[in-house]
Amino acid sequence: MKDQGSMHKKVQEMCDCYATNDPLKEMSKLKNDSDTAAAAIKWVALAALHGVNNNAKEISIHRGDDGKVTVLAEYRTGELPSPGHDAGLKIFETFREMTHIDTDKGKTALALGIRDSSIELNVKIRMKDGTEKISIGFPKK
Repeated sequence: MKDQGSMHKKVQEMCDCYATNDPLKEMSKLKNDSDTAAAAIKWVALAALHGVNNNAKEISIHRGDDGKVTVLAEYRTGELPSPGHDAGLKIFETFREMTHIDTDKGKTALALGIRDSSIELNVKIRMKDGTEKISIGFPKK
């Protein structure tokens, strides 16, 4: 059996792969990706890269009880491109697997290597009344 590697490692590899691309442009293409597991990993990496490149304070992904997935960045009033329903659901699974947060509410630091440096993200997960929210906090530059 071939070792598929950890989710965390896969995200770091995607960060390395897309470090020179435009994260928002790449995020907008994920809606049409038929491989939702790969799209989720890619989205997590692109969100981290976008946050770092644009000095974001926080990026949040919300899933409503109707299944609609939206993404917001705190430093701007508009929404970031949504990954779509299927990849969006997989993103929640990806974060839960990477952080090992299995409860309705939790937070943890997530070290993420990007090229020749690393960053520590603050990840919060909250589920209440059928809605779920993941917030990715970025350190100050």
